Amino acid sequence: MKKIIDFITEELRNAFEEAGYDPAYAKVTLSNRPDLCEYQCNGAMAGAKVYKKAPIMIANDVVEKLQNSERLDEVTAVNPGFINIRVKKTFAADYLNQMGADGELGVTKTEDPKMIVVDYGGPNVAKPLHVGHLRSAIIGESIKRIARKMGHTVLGDIHLGDWGYQMGLIITELGKRKPELPYYDETFEGEYPKEAPFTIGELEEIYPTASGKAKEDEAYREEALHATYLLQNGHRGYTAIWNHIMNVSVADLKKNYQNLNVEFDLWKGEADAQAYIPDMIERLKKEGYAHVDDGALVIDVQEETDTKEIPPCMIQKSDGASLYGTTDLATLVQRVGDYHPDQVIYVVDKRQELHFVQVFRAAKKTKIVPEDTELKFLGFGTMNGKDGKPFKTREGGVMRLENLIAEIVEEMKKKISENRTVEESEAQQTAKIVGMSAIKYGDLSNQASKDYIFDVDRFTSFEGNTGPYILYTIVRIKSILNKYMAEGQKTDGLVIREAAGDSEKALMLEAAKYNEVIENAYAELAPHKICAYIYDLANAFNRFYHETKILSEEDENRKKSYIALLVLTRKILESCIDMLGFEAPERM
Repeated sequence: MKKIIDFITEELRNAFEEAGYDPAYAKVTLSNRPDLCEYQCNGAMAGAKVYKKAPIMIANDVVEKLQNSERLDEVTAVNPGFINIRVKKTFAADYLNQMGADGELGVTKTEDPKMIVVDYGGPNVAKPLHVGHLRSAIIGESIKRIARKMGHTVLGDIHLGDWGYQMGLIITELGKRKPELPYYDETFEGEYPKEAPFTIGELEEIYPTASGKAKEDEAYREEALHATYLLQNGHRGYTAIWNHIMNVSVADLKKNYQNLNVEFDLWKGEADAQAYIPDMIERLKKEGYAHVDDGALVIDVQEETDTKEIPPCMIQKSDGASLYGTTDLATLVQRVGDYHPDQVIYVVDKRQELHFVQVFRAAKKTKIVPEDTELKFLGFGTMNGKDGKPFKTREGGVMRLENLIAEIVEEMKKKISENRTVEESEAQQTAKIVGMSAIKYGDLSNQASKDYIFDVDRFTSFEGNTGPYILYTIVRIKSILNKYMAEGQKTDGLVIREAAGDSEKALMLEAAKYNEVIENAYAELAPHKICAYIYDLANAFNRFYHETKILSEEDENRKKSYIALLVLTRKILESCIDMLGFEAPERM
């Protein structure tokens, strides 16, 4: 469906052309002075030099051609040459009725659907999720949902850290603790136990213990490195332990991500890429893309236009070991072979940007990915505490993600109970839903690349630019609609009529921006634009609500129009929060 601003621009283009000016000057934007007008056009200013006329003269010529417009109400020329625009109330109402009749609320699906892989999450197995994993999960999930809303086929891949030295450390430490296990008996030929020899809690304690020992004991470190080597070369017993580690860890990760309402389509990891590495390296050497430099195998990725040095992408160390670059390139080999993506989006800490510049250039140079496949790096900033440093526990350690969620949910339950708006039995579930909105909106309302302060008090507030405020607005709308239906009325099939007052029209014009906002949020991979929009929409609704007696309106047609506007506003807000990865409760 055509965007409302495109209809207005079309009117301006026709007027510029009729007045004898280039229609390219008819760019329309939202007004930065809503007290004066709703939209504006500054094209007359840009055209003044070309036509050797005062901007106000050009503006007056254009305005004259718009006096009989069916869509525009007040169009005025203002010194030194601005064109101020207000749309007709009938046009705004007609546009919203078209949105309401459209199953996508006016969002036009892309005519060129892409196959997109979003690489996000990136946790290491055998380690608990901590707050450092939050941003990747929340931003990646939202990007995936926005892209799907636009009609693309999207696969979310968690890309597990499930290979390498950390596995050797766990295998070594487990062997010290339980040397009697059959996995360490080289003569054992039977079937290994189906049950893992550790719980997730024990596994999460084993790894840091082993890591600490390896830093202090060189012999222990060498043993762990050898265990890693044996695992990567198919040792039967160690492979069985690795499978146990994977099963226990992935089950726990799925539970934690489910709590975050984050779902991955692919649970691939570094281990899945290993099978592709030998052939890939052989080809890169054979075709002259890779060469030995100081004992290591590298691919040069420096380009003539670079203003600073970009180091080569190292794909094999002098001892033959693989690196992250190797695994990332092999993963692309796998993705191209299995899914033929048009775009791969990496949602990763922005401090890894240089690594991905190297990998992307190497992938293109070596034709691992086709020339027309886009590799996109979406780097995010850090989540900090009120002290401006990375968010930690009160004791100074890295906070586990499940503890952070529990803390937020407990805070929300306290606030909900204080308001006494829901029964105790409902309070816990409602607190979890609202708590999720606090966490996700608190993160997504910031531009992804920027660091931000995670302020529990502010994020859990029911006032201001917060998730709970957005949900409170949705619940308020639901409450009005429920009361209306309790009177025996229906909310479907109603028609929005022209606005009776300023706050109603302002709400209508805010709702009409929905499709433009979603298109922009996708084009720029910017969930924060959706957050900014629903905050404005919630504010516009609440102003309208406070100024209007909705259910006590005596004019029945006017009341039905109000209800129709509320139904559409609720649908827009719910669609937006779904793209942000959370939902609204029935009551708060």
